[in-house]
Amino acid sequence: MFKSSPAVAAGLLFLAGCATTSTPPVAVEAPVSRVQQAQAQKAAALPQQKIFKRKVAIGRFSNETRYGRTFLTDASSDPLGKQASDMLATKLVGSNKFLVFERQDLAKITSEQQRNGAAASDLVGVDALILGSVTEFGRSTTGKAGFLSSTKIQTARAKVEVRLADARTGHVFFTASGTGEASTESGEVAGYGSKADYDATLNDRAIAAAISDVQTALMNKLEERRWRTDILKSDGRSVFISGGARQGVVVGDTFAVMREGEKVKSAQSGFEITLPGTQVATVKVVSLFGDAENNEGAVAELVSGSVPKSGGAYFITEAGK
Repeated sequence: MFKSSPAVAAGLLFLAGCATTSTPPVAVEAPVSRVQQAQAQKAAALPQQKIFKRKVAIGRFSNETRYGRTFLTDASSDPLGKQASDMLATKLVGSNKFLVFERQDLAKITSEQQRNGAAASDLVGVDALILGSVTEFGRSTTGKAGFLSSTKIQTARAKVEVRLADARTGHVFFTASGTGEASTESGEVAGYGSKADYDATLNDRAIAAAISDVQTALMNKLEERRWRTDILKSDGRSVFISGGARQGVVVGDTFAVMREGEKVKSAQSGFEITLPGTQVATVKVVSLFGDAENNEGAVAELVSGSVPKSGGAYFITEAGK
């Protein structure tokens, strides 16, 4: 049996130490340019499903609580109501699910239109007016005191009520309420720790939370509506429709072209009711155009059926729904 000498063993160890090992190359991703990042963020902001964007305006938002009211405050000076109104408008615009129009400061817009030579008729009418108020608002301070320690908790609570009214008929078709709460806590041990003074930001945070809560209800109501749009123009084979990427329309979508049903006034409810429509054609989106919500649209090609050049009594909706 072969026995290795110490010299042979040392030689083998030396050779092993001199042996080289290959390290697999590490894949390095190419840096993403700012343009690509902007494009990715823009694509992520677009809706993933068809969205019917109702045109809304905040007609009135008031403070109906005793908070912030004095004998010297009239209806035109309502800081809490204006704050809630501005917060709601910001969140509605940021949700990307509504087309929001100004109404509360409309006089300023009209004045600016006159300076620019625009007519008052250029203003777009809305589908619904948002009417709301802050119905509850209050603050409380609680805490615990021990032999060497104490805690203090400041809490602000708010509640808002909103309703959506049809701008054409005045019919209130949806109501919702939202609540919000914000708090801060401080404590001391043996005289050391934080001391909390009156925190005015709690008011803002509580109202913001209530507005966010009621916004969720508005979003859920909106999603119940079936998406539809109108025909801008038709030349036989090509159909130009209103609405594009910001309403969830993508190239390749297939839509049904519907003829409006007859409008009949109901003696029972007093409302004008549209009878079910009839599908007359199918179109497929081939391209999109426009760079903003107020000028975007899509170009579709006729797949089957026929579309008249005058699209007044026709509309577009998702096929098979």
